Order: sequence, then C-alpha cells, then structure tokens
Amino acid sequence: MRIKSLTARVLLLTTVWSTVALVVIGLLISTLYRKSAERGFQDLLRAQLYNVINSVTIGDQGALSGSPQLGDLRFAQPKTGWYWVVEPLGTYTTAPLVSPSLGSALIAVPSVVEAPFDKNYERYYQVTDASGNRVQVAETEVVLDTDGRAARFRVTGNVDVVEDDVRTFSHSLYLALAGFGVGSLIVNALAILYGLKPLDKARAALERIRAGESEQLKGDFPREILPLANEVNALIDSNRRIVERARMQVGNLAHSLKTPIAVLLNEARVLEKSHGELVRSQAESMQGQVQSYLNRARIAAQRESVLARTDAEPALERLVRVMRRLNVDTEFDLVVSPPHLAVAMEQQDLEETVGNLLENAARFAKSRVRLSAVEAGEDVKGVEASARRHWVELAVEDDGPGLEPDQIREALKRGRRLDESKPGTGLGLSIVTEISNEYQGRLELSRGEWGGLKAKLILPGVTKDVA
Repeated sequence: MRIKSLTARVLLLTTVWSTVALVVIGLLISTLYRKSAERGFQDLLRAQLYNVINSVTIGDQGALSGSPQLGDLRFAQPKTGWYWVVEPLGTYTTAPLVSPSLGSALIAVPSVVEAPFDKNYERYYQVTDASGNRVQVAETEVVLDTDGRAARFRVTGNVDVVEDDVRTFSHSLYLALAGFGVGSLIVNALAILYGLKPLDKARAALERIRAGESEQLKGDFPREILPLANEVNALIDSNRRIVERARMQVGNLAHSLKTPIAVLLNEARVLEKSHGELVRSQAESMQGQVQSYLNRARIAAQRESVLARTDAEPALERLVRVMRRLNVDTEFDLVVSPPHLAVAMEQQDLEETVGNLLENAARFAKSRVRLSAVEAGEDVKGVEASARRHWVELAVEDDGPGLEPDQIREALKRGRRLDESKPGTGLGLSIVTEISNEYQGRLELSRGEWGGLKAKLILPGVTKDVA
C-alpha cells in the first residue's frame, strides 16, 4: 500500500532504519562480548593450570605431592565442573592427585589427534563430565625433576559460567538498546514533526485558498519552502489576471453585439408579421447563441480556478425571491443542507444554470416548485475525474406534466422546444448542460416524486481536502 503522507513516510523510514541498526549493533556487541568472555575464561583456566603446576612436586618417596590452593571454593565442592588433575606419565607410576570436587570420577580425554597441543605445548578442549556438566579443559605436560619424571596437568572450568555471563550481559544490553531506541524514535518523531510543520502550515494556507477565505498563500515560511509559496502566489495572481481579462473581453464583445441585436429585434416589430416573426426568432436565436458561447469562453478562462466559490444558500435564496415575484401563483420551496454548503463555481454561472431550470419549472408547474441543494454521496458517478473529490447535488422539481424518456432526449438538444405554445428559445437546458460540463459536472432529467420533471445538477463543491 502506497503511503501518501510525507510525515508517515519519514517516520516509517527512520523507524525501520533505527530498528535494523539497533538490532545489528546489539548482535555485534553481544558477539564481541561472547568472544571476550570466552577468551577471558580460557586465560583464567591457563592461570589456574600454572598455579597447580607450581604447587605440585615429587616427594622423597617418589610420589606426587602438593595441595594446590586456587582460591576458589568451586574446586572443593563436588559436581561443580571445576576440577584439577595431576597424573604421572611414562614408566613413572604413582597415585594421581585430584581436586576434592572431582573425587573418584574420571574426565574423558580425547586423543592428541582430536585435540592437538599448540606451540606452547598446551591444548584446550571441551568434554562432558560424569555429572553432565559441559566443561572446558586446559591441559599440559611438565617434567618435574632431573630424573625426567613428568606429569600431565589438567584444570577444568564449567562452560555454563560463560553462558550465564553472556546471557545476563545480552539481556541488559537489549533492554538498554530498546530503551534507547524508543527514546530515539520519540525524539526523531518530534524533530520530524517540528521540521515538517511549515509544510502543514502551507497545506492549511492552501485549504484557506480553496475555501475562499484567502486569495494568497500567506505565512512565515522557511527558506526551503518560500520559493514554492512565491511561485504559487504568482500563479494565483496570473490566473486572476487571465480571468479578469477574459471577463473584460467577454463584456466588451457582449456590449458590442447587444446594440445590433436589439436593433434587429426592434425592426422586426415594424415589419410584416411573417417577415417580422422570422427576423425576431432568428435575432433571439442569435442572442441566445452569442450569450451561450460568451459564457463558455468566460467559463473556460476561469475553469479550475482555486478562487471559484459561491455560497449556495444566499445565491439560491435570491433566485427564489425573484421567481416568487414573477410567478405569484406558484409556490417555491428551498432546501439547503448543510446551511454552509458552497459550490466551486462563479456566482453568475450558478445563478444562470439554476435560474434556467427554475424558469422551465415555473413555466410548466401547476402550483409548486421545489429547489434543493445537498451534499452528493460518495458514490457519485459519471462526472469527470477532478482534483475536487467533493460534489454538490442541486435539484429542481415541479408538479407539472413531466417528460417521457424520449422527450427528455429531445429536450436536451440545442434549440429544441417540446411545447411551442410556451415562450422561449429552446436554449435553456443546453446552456445549463454546457455550463455544468465546463465545470466537470452533469445534468440529469427524470420524473420526480410529484409526477413532474426533476432536473438534477451534479456540480463540484468546495472542500478543504486538497492533499
């Protein structure tokens, strides 16, 4: 699964790296300590071996004599794994000397081939004693007098001592490293969160721009982020200038065409009825077409602008008030939920789309029209993919005769009028469709619960989720 949060990525990487590093360090230190403990254990046995050698001689009767005192009670206690043994070699025969801890037990001795002597004529090997202890043996052979009589010396130590020492050290080491690791992760997390805090401020500033609460990326940003903030502000300023220039050009064009079309409409009134009606209808069609394309040009100039925002409730309330005055015999209901709902559209475009739908509904309604604006569900389909993942559903419903499915397809065609007895150019629904499409939304027509036509608009809403 891909992690999208920069903070989560950095925290994950530092956590993984710290964990791996501490585990490797722990294993390395534990291994080095084991080797040091084993080397120290062998040196201890070697020292004890030579203490025994210095304590044993051949007496006047030719017997081995001596009582080595190694300063360790374990050599006096049975079955401890700590023993010393002195045995005569060659033709020299006498009773061997053994430590009290060994008693009458024997220690298995490997052959010289299996455990050869080193250059100091010493050898070290491990065996298991009669009590089941795993012991390390230090052995050498020494000539004790001028007659060439020699003896074999052995000193053993219990290997469990080394294992217990290493186990205790490793346990303490891992606890210390774990505590250090947890502390380091906490410190790293705090440092990362503090270091990335300017990015969170930049995100919050972008959210304010998206919500229409600000027109620039404002804040005290560090040197690394400041160029990005400046470029974003420059982009917003450039976008604003382009929109204003497009609006000015659209206004100029509309003003230049308004008078000629008005003249044509006036002249049509004084012409003969057949010719005048033709000129009037064509002039009205020209007026609608020009207005439609001007709207498309203006919308295209500001589409995807992060500054496009219109609060739904006040804009729709104004439209409903106007419609109530123009249609005193028709009841208009307005529902906006939640009250702070906002649409990512220019106010003029929102009013034009909804106004067209309200005019159509009032024209065909018997007595009632309802306008609702709600948040669309997460399962909204059929809209173009956009950075905005939040949508608003606007619905205009009347209690008129409604339309059949084939009539709905005809009604959406430009200039098509299903009822020639009603005034209009037949461009209203096509204009609504074009404007909604330009904002990556859509228009749907169906039969409503009152039996009349239900026109539903899916439009982009304002959301603070800009990540």
